Amino acid sequence: MPEFLDLDVTVRWLVASVHLLALGIGFGAVYARARALRAARFTADLRAVFLADNLWAIAGVLWLGTGLWRAFGGLERGTAYYLQNPLFHAKMGLFVLILLLELSPMVTLMRWRRAVRRSATPDLARASRLARVSSVQLVLLVAVLFLATAIARGLIV
Repeated sequence: MPEFLDLDVTVRWLVASVHLLALGIGFGAVYARARALRAARFTADLRAVFLADNLWAIAGVLWLGTGLWRAFGGLERGTAYYLQNPLFHAKMGLFVLILLLELSPMVTLMRWRRAVRRSATPDLARASRLARVSSVQLVLLVAVLFLATAIARGLIV
């Protein structure tokens, strides 16, 4: 039977594709959020911030879900391979750092969304700080990408 008809191969391929797609969506979204936050002066400017933030959240859910499935669901090299690989630990550490950095923007943007729904004017004083957080997350995402490709190539330090 041709490989493309093998269900196991097809599922592994699709999950890996969605995982990579999530990285692209996430990178673009967090970049767009940083730009929109830097430009945010008025409540109307928040529409772009909220859209980018929503895409960032979707990417995060896809990325986390497919990543866990790939690493611990028997789709790739197996759990033991990942758990003994220090590069995987570094990648997960950076991912956790990205999530921790996301706490402040998440809470602030939730407050801003509530204010906008109530037709109140949110205090945008933190926008530039949140843009810097997003920029740091971009750098960390690039580092995650390099670690992911090293892991995929079988490198172990």
